[in-house]
Amino acid sequence: MATKSDYYDILGVSKGASADEIKKAYRKQALEWHPDKHKDNKEPAEKRFKEINEAYQVLSDSQKRGAYDQFGHQAFAPGGAAGGPGPGGPFAQTGRYGPFTYTYTTRGGTGPDGFQGFDFGDPFDIFEQFFGGGSPFARAQRLTRYSITIDFMEAIEGVEKEIRINGDKRKVKIPKGVSEGQRIRFGDFILSINVRPHDVFERDGADIHIRVAIPFSTAILGGQVEVPTIYGDVKVKIRKGMQSGTMMRLRGKGAPHIRGRGKGDQYIRFQVAVPEKLTREQKKLVERMKKKGL
Repeated sequence: MATKSDYYDILGVSKGASADEIKKAYRKQALEWHPDKHKDNKEPAEKRFKEINEAYQVLSDSQKRGAYDQFGHQAFAPGGAAGGPGPGGPFAQTGRYGPFTYTYTTRGGTGPDGFQGFDFGDPFDIFEQFFGGGSPFARAQRLTRYSITIDFMEAIEGVEKEIRINGDKRKVKIPKGVSEGQRIRFGDFILSINVRPHDVFERDGADIHIRVAIPFSTAILGGQVEVPTIYGDVKVKIRKGMQSGTMMRLRGKGAPHIRGRGKGDQYIRFQVAVPEKLTREQKKLVERMKKKGL
């Protein structure tokens, strides 16, 4: 998963900044990067605007700021900071198995629990609340905004939904690859997209992340395992001596890019399942391995 920028750096303030300094910094950055001010280069502006919103929501709240100062971004990651998925660092080995290109890397370590599932909210709502319930950009004021919640796979595959606008039913076609918090304009209104979490997959932009447990014997001897992707199960090759926490990348198995062609990648974090109970023969074998320093 891509490394996120430091919240203090995003707002351009020091770690000792006062609440008033943070507020002034947010005002300056939000006005500078509002997407309505960057009509010809809107996608990068929306990304930056969202980062500014996240930074402000965390640093303007003393409790969240304290958690961030102690644990960093992991304090607000899904499931807390306990080893959230992500490529994290240079890849150690790249190879190919069948039609799939994969990359390995190993990263260990866990962190403390943070604000599990923390919702940063709609950055445009935060912006307008900051300016007293209205936006200084006239075009944004003329468009009514609505929100809709869709399933994870509906966001991946695209879906047609029926919504009620001012008492009238209207059908909207949500494109494939849409992501959490994305805003889509449909003529005279804007629709904000909320995406329900998935039980198996986690998403970071167009990239998909999963965790897969493999048997202890497979980690030692190597072999094949079947892993889920958003396009169906695939078999991947496990190299001999794989360590718990190793990452594999499947190119092109991520979500579709909503703008442009291509897809993201899927990252798999492997966890070695250590057996809780062993037979007498298995214990003797492990003891022999231990004596040999294995």
